[in-house]
Amino acid sequence: MFLPDKVKLLIIEDEEAVLRGLATYFSDSGYQVETAADGAAGLEAFRRECPDIIFTDLRMPVLSGHEVIREVKQHCPDTPVVVISGTGVVKDAVEALRLGAWDYVEKPVHDLEALEHIVKKALEHSMLRNQVAGLKQKLLSGSVRRPEVFASIVTRSSVLGGIFQYIEVIAPTPQPVLICGETGTGKELFARAVHDASGRKGRFVALNVAGLDDQMLSDTLFGHARGAFTGADKQRDGVIAQAAGGTLFLDEIGDLNEASQIKLLRLLQEGEYFPLGADHPKKSDARMVLATHRNLLERVGQGSFRQDLYYRLFAHQVCIPPLRERPDDIPLLLEHFLAEAAAMLGKNKPTPPRELCSYLAAYAFPGNVRELKAVVYEAVTRHTQGVLSMACFLKAMGSAPAPAPAASAQAGTEVVLREGQLERMPTLDEAEDVLIEQAMRRAGNNQGIAAGYLGINRSALNKKLIKRRERSV
Repeated sequence: MFLPDKVKLLIIEDEEAVLRGLATYFSDSGYQVETAADGAAGLEAFRRECPDIIFTDLRMPVLSGHEVIREVKQHCPDTPVVVISGTGVVKDAVEALRLGAWDYVEKPVHDLEALEHIVKKALEHSMLRNQVAGLKQKLLSGSVRRPEVFASIVTRSSVLGGIFQYIEVIAPTPQPVLICGETGTGKELFARAVHDASGRKGRFVALNVAGLDDQMLSDTLFGHARGAFTGADKQRDGVIAQAAGGTLFLDEIGDLNEASQIKLLRLLQEGEYFPLGADHPKKSDARMVLATHRNLLERVGQGSFRQDLYYRLFAHQVCIPPLRERPDDIPLLLEHFLAEAAAMLGKNKPTPPRELCSYLAAYAFPGNVRELKAVVYEAVTRHTQGVLSMACFLKAMGSAPAPAPAASAQAGTEVVLREGQLERMPTLDEAEDVLIEQAMRRAGNNQGIAAGYLGINRSALNKKLIKRRERSV
């Protein structure tokens, strides 16, 4: 896992050799280490330094480790405390865990890497608890603290508002974020929002990995050492190095092959990577944001996506709803893209026809916001004067422009127009049948578009069609 910059570790230990050994190892591993030789000095350092995690012995002069744990948990219950104490003191260990210690490790500690793994798991658990608490507070307040971070996302959707709040909570953390959503929903915009909300000083660097084989991905991502392969006449940094201190966004990770997935898993778990041709790993402090339009859980079941990589990405997931599930955003997006396209093309912003939004709301938009933008730009490009033509929109929705009204009612009804007079008044059912048949014909049997013509939703039209079939039986 990625850890925050300079995790602060407090070590409280009365044995000088143990204290010095732990301090040296963790300092060399990139931690900011504070030390104390007894429990009283340890509590003083705790109040002064506010450490992220604490190591403490139990049997110490002046103040015992049990007293240290009790005091820490009273003031900072989410700060993990790992006990490192002598062997064979089962009663002491049980009491320490009862008071809230995260784990108990017996002296002498031979495997420092295993101890560091305990530290990482404890910090990860602590961060997740803080994030849940922060998210609860966000949801209760119902507000976004920095709306400017999300200014590029045009919406009035309450669902997206909830996603904005979630992003503000998780953005400062170092853990990877997985963004899911159909093609065209704007996943990169949300990735940029994560970066902007994080406050990171480094760059936002984006890379679409779809279509990259393992060799090309490794070179692009990790870079290479001089002489790594034919033509590598000088060292080259990859995009990870370019995103140092910032955010690296990898799009379409669902298309990675297994070899590339293994390398990505190591990067996510250990925060390190090997440039091509290098003998020693490099550390990365870039925040990872990843995206896919594929169902990764389904691909795990098919054996095409590693299960361990999927669960590595499971902590923070942002799922963007498709445009068809937030029709209230369509009028906003239409106005936004009309103004944007007109400004880019040096034209006055055209006025859309009143019925256009009804047509658009009835359409499924398989290409989502990207498709709507493309159609609006095409319509504005072709526009010359007057009200904006609907031809480009109808073509994109798979429908030709509506034909002129027929001079008589549809065949199969008894409603006949003779010299401008009705032979008899039609019933409501008959009139409704004529309108539905006309709308379905003009829409090319597309129920969504036909419902838009009639000013009703697709579900209501489907019910009327069923009743119509039942009457005809």
